[in-house]
Amino acid sequence: MTTTEPLRFVRSEQLDRLAAERFDILIIGGGVTGAYAALDASLRGFRVALVEKDDFASGTSSKSSKMVHGGLRYIEQGNLDLVRHSLLERQRLRRNAGHLVQRLPFLFPILKKDGVFDQRLAKAFESLLWTYDLAGGWREGILHQRLSKAEVLSHCPTFREDNLVGGLMYFDARVDDARLTLTLARTAAFHGAAIANHTKAVEITRDTHGKVDGAVVHADGREIAVRAGAVVMATGVWLRDWTGIRKGEAKTLEIRPAKGVHVAIPWLKIRNDCTVTIPVPGRSRRATITRWGNVSYLGTTDEDYRGDLDDVLCTREELDFLLEGARSALKTDLTPDDVVGSIAGCRPLVAPPGGKTLEIKRNHKIDIADDGLITIVGGKLTTSRHMAEQTIDAAQKVVGRSARCRTKKAYLLGAAGYDAQAIVASGGLQAHLGERYGTEARFVSDILQGDPALTAPIVEGLAYSEAEAIYAVRHEMAGSVDDVLSRRTRARLMARDASARAAVRVGAILKSELGLSDQIVAQQVSDYVASVAREKSVLMGAN
Repeated sequence: MTTTEPLRFVRSEQLDRLAAERFDILIIGGGVTGAYAALDASLRGFRVALVEKDDFASGTSSKSSKMVHGGLRYIEQGNLDLVRHSLLERQRLRRNAGHLVQRLPFLFPILKKDGVFDQRLAKAFESLLWTYDLAGGWREGILHQRLSKAEVLSHCPTFREDNLVGGLMYFDARVDDARLTLTLARTAAFHGAAIANHTKAVEITRDTHGKVDGAVVHADGREIAVRAGAVVMATGVWLRDWTGIRKGEAKTLEIRPAKGVHVAIPWLKIRNDCTVTIPVPGRSRRATITRWGNVSYLGTTDEDYRGDLDDVLCTREELDFLLEGARSALKTDLTPDDVVGSIAGCRPLVAPPGGKTLEIKRNHKIDIADDGLITIVGGKLTTSRHMAEQTIDAAQKVVGRSARCRTKKAYLLGAAGYDAQAIVASGGLQAHLGERYGTEARFVSDILQGDPALTAPIVEGLAYSEAEAIYAVRHEMAGSVDDVLSRRTRARLMARDASARAAVRVGAILKSELGLSDQIVAQQVSDYVASVAREKSVLMGAN
């Protein structure tokens, strides 16, 4: 898994493979579950293809809370088995993607009144944390802690002191969800899978016996018939609108999208070094504030969503809800103008209408239809490896072959041999690259050494360099301005307006690297700038 050259990726070659080869398994949907399923299948020795209509992680998998965790609220729901298994999977991700998945402390302040819980409930909550530790939290090598008032303020100096008594801290992990998904897809490609983003499946095909035998996809003006022994629908919430089943057949799964939003605020406004849990006045749901680079992101909501799944945005009402919670807990004046970025996505819940989405269990469901079509939906990022394992187990039944799952100990590209403590110890460029690319950071620094001018930031005020944008296009399957600024980097979330100003430069890199026409580049730049403007307009309440 440690290579001397970066993974080569030529899009036209991948599309030619889709047209020419017959695959054992075709996976539709390039979110974290689909990408992990592609990796799992390729490691078992299957011929695998993965197609995604937009970009890898462009849906739910780039808009999560970025947390790899067991989930305290699942203990509160009585779903201890999910917590225990999630914590086991958390540690597998910590090992297999050590450059991307890092420890994250969670702080629960204890208040005299109007808190997430008061002093009377603190002991009961600490019992819950002991349960969490015993269920698997201990695998992180550190147990929960009780903090004094001063210790709470050392972790979040802007927290209001009026009713503050102390706090409780426990430990989970975080990840750049988009980069994790991308790395899974690239690792699958490393092991032989045919991978193509911006490739839309438009029809599931069936043979003369009515059995699924592939799909028709559209990409770059081409219509390609992909032949496969089994087809997996891993499209998440989009199953609400298209399940791939035959016309006239009844749906067997009820998909209930639950919208969640986060907004990014300059870190200096918060100054937290961990995830701080805060109460929201008059609401049962608590909010969290997590540091990420030089921003702190505040979230999340959990409400039914019935709108266009390709057009999910954070509204002014949701923004005001989150800012109200932050202002009530922090001694810092936050206004909508402070927000530098936002994300909004939908969780793919499997449940009938009725009740609060917050109370629905995050279990996943795998279905094999009579014609062999396989569907995977539900679950959460933390358990994506296990979901993929069970999905490929199901696919094996359809293709009539069996092989052992190998992902429990399978390193992702960049993880093997990576020493997080050594790399990030003194900060600097190597630490920045290490946390994004792991041992593959050398390939980015090769570009920098070849042309030191490419150390210039691609987006004003952020650490991402022009060399990283070039690497994204050459070796990370980025094909558009949005791919680079929204997911290969997270500039759109961290510095929305500055990212729009960088669109022209990113377009120039795409033109140079991919040979795109002036017209295509101009359209991509225009589309990105317009999309950012609309996102901001809806956020601020203009629409």
